[in-house]
Amino acid sequence: PNADSILLDLGLSSLQIDRAERGFAYSVDAPLDMRMDQSDGPTAAELLNTADADELIRILRGWGQEKFTDRIVRAIVAARAAEPITTSGQLVGIITEAIPVAARHQGGHPAKRTFQALRIAVNHEMATLDRVIPEALERLAVGGRFAVLAYHSLEDRPVKDAFRSAASDSAPPGLPIVPESMQPRFTLVTRGAERPDEDELACNPRSASARLRVIERIKPA
Repeated sequence: PNADSILLDLGLSSLQIDRAERGFAYSVDAPLDMRMDQSDGPTAAELLNTADADELIRILRGWGQEKFTDRIVRAIVAARAAEPITTSGQLVGIITEAIPVAARHQGGHPAKRTFQALRIAVNHEMATLDRVIPEALERLAVGGRFAVLAYHSLEDRPVKDAFRSAASDSAPPGLPIVPESMQPRFTLVTRGAERPDEDELACNPRSASARLRVIERIKPA
């Protein structure tokens, strides 16, 4: 059946972040798990200790946009050769020592991007998002709306691109009149991403990076 409304909230649950034993946080020392479903798949620690250097570089550079990727990966490979990396505290120490001293107090916590990259990789977050967006669009009823809350540019970019494509016509460039059959089936409700206002930030500081995009189906498939 078609849906009148669909909401994807791509953020981590505070209930998960605040449980130290889940290993999501770099601010406390805990086992490096990071799995949303702790009954499925390898942990972040298993990934760190078994992936080759090229794979780790791909993960940190692609999902963390970490500019010190090469230095961090070399340090990880050297550290795990001496003993397995099993806790967030170990990893934070490795990362901190690997990056230049001047960069350790710039742009937030030095481990932030690496932890983000590992979480995305462990949970296959981007692959899941790429599958769910087109399926959700197809399931919308006419007049139905699809809203997505993203929290960083890696999540927001595929949403932005998919929404823009869905709200565009399929006519060849330069065609003077767009036939009815080629007109867009969706329209953008938000022009660009909506961001939290000052009132929202005051009562919910974790919303600071939130970006909301909404699209509406205006024609049947």
